[in-house]
Amino acid sequence: MKASDIKKGNVVEYNGTVYQVRDIERSSPQGRGGNVKFRFTMYSVPGGVKYDLSQGADDELREVELTRRASTFSYKDGEAFVFLDAEDYTPYQLDADVVGDAAGYITDGLEDCYVQLIEDAPVAVQLPPSVELEVVETPPELKGGTATKRPKPARLSTGLEIMVPEYIVNGERILVNTTTGEFAGRA
Repeated sequence: MKASDIKKGNVVEYNGTVYQVRDIERSSPQGRGGNVKFRFTMYSVPGGVKYDLSQGADDELREVELTRRASTFSYKDGEAFVFLDAEDYTPYQLDADVVGDAAGYITDGLEDCYVQLIEDAPVAVQLPPSVELEVVETPPELKGGTATKRPKPARLSTGLEIMVPEYIVNGERILVNTTTGEFAGRA
């Protein structure tokens, strides 16, 4: 597949490692006869190690077939996370280092996850756009004469820490954006 045809989310092989393309920057040099270059920000699958690769428009990269299966988080087996296929209940086990930071968003029975498979081996998990988590520890709202809403830190039921608006209290269920890790409203 030519570099110019690669889209975000594609999975490619480079130097014997499989990567998922997260971001693409296109640069066209000024002047005549300049070759268009593509800079790919990629993350290894599995592992999530960032790699930046620059390629010319006609450079070839091998696309890897990645299967996405709708899954629900079932349970933790030691350090591993086990997801069940939403259709046939096949269990997919992903090690904690593969799940990485996503662990802070995973709760019992979390639906709308997608386990990514390469040749039937689970290599990554894609979370829903937002998840509902409980606030377990946040300082009380500061009473003061200021009209500004200052964010304050909150620890959530999974151990994740984010900034929340002042009016959020302990025990409240909130929505958290899984891409940015930001408060996305009350649940």
